[in-house]
Amino acid sequence: MGIIKTQSITGTILSYLGVILGFVTTALLFPSILSKAEIGLLRLLVSVSVLFAQFSGLGFNAVTLRNFPYFRDLSNNHHGFLKLSLLVNLAGFLIAMIVFFAIKPWIISQNIEKSALFVEYFNYLIPLIFFTTFFNALDSYYRAIYNAVKGSLYKEVWQRVFIMLSVVLYYFDRISFDQLVLLYVVSISLPTLLIAWSIYRSGQFVFGNFRGFITKEMARNMRSVAIFGIATSFSGILILNIDVVMINDMLGLADTGIYSTTFYFGTLILIPSRSVIKIAVIVIADSWKSNDTKKIMEIYDKSNRTLSAIGLLLFLGLMLNLDQVFDILGSDFEAGRMVIVFIGLANLIEMFTSVSQYIISNSNQYRVITWFLLIFAGLLIITNLIFIPLYGLVGAAIASLLARFIYNLISWGFVYYKFGMQPFSWNYLVLTGIGLIAFYLARLTPAFDWYVWEIITQSAVFTILFMVMLYASGFSADINQTINGMLAKLRIKK
Repeated sequence: MGIIKTQSITGTILSYLGVILGFVTTALLFPSILSKAEIGLLRLLVSVSVLFAQFSGLGFNAVTLRNFPYFRDLSNNHHGFLKLSLLVNLAGFLIAMIVFFAIKPWIISQNIEKSALFVEYFNYLIPLIFFTTFFNALDSYYRAIYNAVKGSLYKEVWQRVFIMLSVVLYYFDRISFDQLVLLYVVSISLPTLLIAWSIYRSGQFVFGNFRGFITKEMARNMRSVAIFGIATSFSGILILNIDVVMINDMLGLADTGIYSTTFYFGTLILIPSRSVIKIAVIVIADSWKSNDTKKIMEIYDKSNRTLSAIGLLLFLGLMLNLDQVFDILGSDFEAGRMVIVFIGLANLIEMFTSVSQYIISNSNQYRVITWFLLIFAGLLIITNLIFIPLYGLVGAAIASLLARFIYNLISWGFVYYKFGMQPFSWNYLVLTGIGLIAFYLARLTPAFDWYVWEIITQSAVFTILFMVMLYASGFSADINQTINGMLAKLRIKK
């Protein structure tokens, strides 16, 4: 658990630094500088490129996370694993480009009237797909060699710094909107170059002869993992981006801009899970290799407790300041109020189920998670088709909540049924009670004329009350250990 704890703390710090930068850009700069359609364009370019990039990976990122432990040997250049990964991703990108140009006329015809901006900048998808594909490949490789932090640094921090600087230049009329979109594409692409350079500097950008190492049995296993990985990764990214694509198709770019902006607030809850899961997945894969189910259960329990507590803290803190969110965004985005609530709930469910899906995907039952994700993606598409016409933007958020609840319930149930592992106990009712008590007490704080002071005071009161009661309850040993460490450092400084 040590490596998970160390890198997850560093990763979480980087993630929240990225959140601050993202908040400045998404919540402050974008709504005040760009039109809703322009915001929708930038979000849609990312969503579509990510969908293509997951296909171009040909499922090999799943192979990296599952099979790299068998290649791990730096003295022999990891038996050519990185070379194999890059070759597979290059082949996948070329296939994706064939599909891209084949369907381009149809996509343009579908968007020429209601999303003309998207048609105008359509070809920018090509570099976005390329660099996203290879960032995913290199980030998976870096995670496999136990460095989950650098990818977060480049993607969460530096990318957002460059996006923010680009928007500021546009605000001061130093660049045109055309140049802003170009710089936005460069900013999204930059982390790929940075992570490649970092791997090279670490001495891990090595090539070897994979042909002489991979046996027929290993090749069959890798092909099987890759085939299911394609369905798994594509379904996972489809789940994250299909609502944006469908809203653009059914409602237009302006509503896409409102949805993507308010959706961002709901996703803040998930930030701590990224760094924890990135490194936990690698340790789980190694534990399955040695069939150390005791270690897996330890990771499952500790990660779940930590993420559940942090997730509840963030969700209730967001609900506490919901009115102030729209003081920041302005009345033009009010239609997305319930989007924040429903997306926040969906992500809280995700935090409460922790790493159950990753336990499945790294076990000998890994094929099952593919079917679960396909069910999830199917549910999401069907529920979006039902609820968007009924409730507009909010309908997409309701669809996300329903589909995510069913998916996480199935994943948790399968781990419990197949492996006899489940992390929940009566202590989770205590956690919920702690959250609700802190929430209602924080609502009693006096109101301020300026919304910033209201956010600060309410959030401070709520966080202090929540953390004091959480610490006293002993719900999460890792959180208590972190707090004790911080207190010890304060005493030393004194």
